[in-house]
Amino acid sequence: MTDPVKRSYRSPRREAQAARTRSAVLDAARELFLRQGYAGAAIGEIATAADVSVDTVYSSVGRKPQLMLAVIDQVLGSSDRPLPAAERDYVRAVRAAPTAEEKLRTYADALGTLMPRVAPLFTALREAATADPECAALLDHVARRRAANMRLLAAELRATGRLRPDLDDDQVADLIWSTNAPEYYTLVASRGWTPAEYADRLADLWTRVLLEP
Repeated sequence: MTDPVKRSYRSPRREAQAARTRSAVLDAARELFLRQGYAGAAIGEIATAADVSVDTVYSSVGRKPQLMLAVIDQVLGSSDRPLPAAERDYVRAVRAAPTAEEKLRTYADALGTLMPRVAPLFTALREAATADPECAALLDHVARRRAANMRLLAAELRATGRLRPDLDDDQVADLIWSTNAPEYYTLVASRGWTPAEYADRLADLWTRVLLEP
């Protein structure tokens, strides 16, 4: 007689509760990271703000570096949960845009919306990275991930036939990568640029420098 097949059990109610708990933890972490900085936001405080236990913070998201990464991906995805780049609405919109000019404009507009919200998180992370090797590693990981995504964008722009032939995809990606950095936004915001001006000037810069006249 054979053993009965074991079936996995999924409870939609339990999964929905877990998603709500995770969202509450991320919301609390984001608020405390912004208000107190990375080092100043203790896991216990995050747990208290989310009305959960410390163990629940660890089990639902992870340790503090994982919390910061999840919060960044939540903000970039404009979602109640962290989203990988391919699932973000603005990435889909960039890919759907038919021309190089429209792709660059769509991406610049998305950054104009996102950067005021995400740049302060990167500022907190950079400050912590000076003394915390895990934060330094996380900062490097996010920068490398962003660079890889920009190479994908460069390939999409190349497919439109509008990129300057004297620039290879790595050069195109690096130019976009350097100017879409949170550090760049923080610099120009300190000079009085509004988010709309930042988006307009990014789109103008990219169109002038990357595309054939």
